[in-house]
Amino acid sequence: MILTLTLNPSLDRTIEIASLTRGAVIRAATARLDPGGKGVNVSRALLANSVVSRAVVPFGGDEGRQLVHLLWQQGLDMVTVPVAGRTRSNVTLAEPDGTVTKINEPGTALSPAELDTIADTVLAEAHEADWVVASGSLPPEVPADVYARLCRRFAGAGIHVAVDTSGPALASALDAGPALVKPNLEELAGVTGRPILCVGDVVEAAVQLRAAGARTVLASLGADGAVLVEEQGIWYGEATVTEPRSSVGAGDAMLAGFLAGGARGEAALVEALAWGAAAVRLPGSRMPGPGDIRRDGVRTGRPDPARLLTSAVWSEAADPNPAGPSLTGPDHLGPAGAGLGEPGHHPPPASR
Repeated sequence: MILTLTLNPSLDRTIEIASLTRGAVIRAATARLDPGGKGVNVSRALLANSVVSRAVVPFGGDEGRQLVHLLWQQGLDMVTVPVAGRTRSNVTLAEPDGTVTKINEPGTALSPAELDTIADTVLAEAHEADWVVASGSLPPEVPADVYARLCRRFAGAGIHVAVDTSGPALASALDAGPALVKPNLEELAGVTGRPILCVGDVVEAAVQLRAAGARTVLASLGADGAVLVEEQGIWYGEATVTEPRSSVGAGDAMLAGFLAGGARGEAALVEALAWGAAAVRLPGSRMPGPGDIRRDGVRTGRPDPARLLTSAVWSEAADPNPAGPSLTGPDHLGPAGAGLGEPGHHPPPASR
């Protein structure tokens, strides 16, 4: 079983428009409302592909009750934790060429007592889990080391922890030795303090993250694919998407596919890319099912360090000569049951 934790879940409204013009009145082509949050999306993707998962979801206010209701309607197995604040709402504007503009609320603060209750809930559920996924941004005022503390508590129980977050929370988690981290380009540049301009930069930054404590690094590169760096080797892969609709949740689908594919090696990377690409072809933050996933469009192999990225990233903290491990050439690319509004476990509806 894969257990997910989303400290800052959301209601995600996606509006498809012809084009975005500042200051104009824009008519929507379509609109949809989905439950959101990175860990929630991982569980939704796993559910869509019949992989056993359970989500720990703090919720508050009318928005939180609506979020839990939507998840229950989808058949998600979840444990809810009521909090005093209001669950946030996010808005995504999606254009026909795949361009996405997101407006994300910060969320509301969690008290120390609420954080303790959430942590105790995760620990109580984790005894059944093979993986715990700690994923997403932190609400305001939540300590940056919260994911690191969870990693340390699970390590002694032999439970693998995957972390998908950014900034200080990611840097802190690395010290705790997570089994897997899944940064995107911006997060990779931010945590390493180096510019990411080509595939070789991605590999070097991922090796730096492994040296800092992560056992496996799955770096998602958007339209440029993904790089996997683990003890057994280094792989690059990409998947063709000819008609993109929305990239919202694609990274979460990628992480879900990687875990469902065994979380190791080239075969797991194929699953990750296939699931992520399938999500990009779908509207809003809808998660792909078996009928949406096309593995024949995925290509994997040894990375070409000189290959330039279509979306290069310059970190504000980047050092032209970054410290830490680096690769000098291709030879280094080898192995290396409660009601809404009450706390409790909400199993999926019997009809699902």
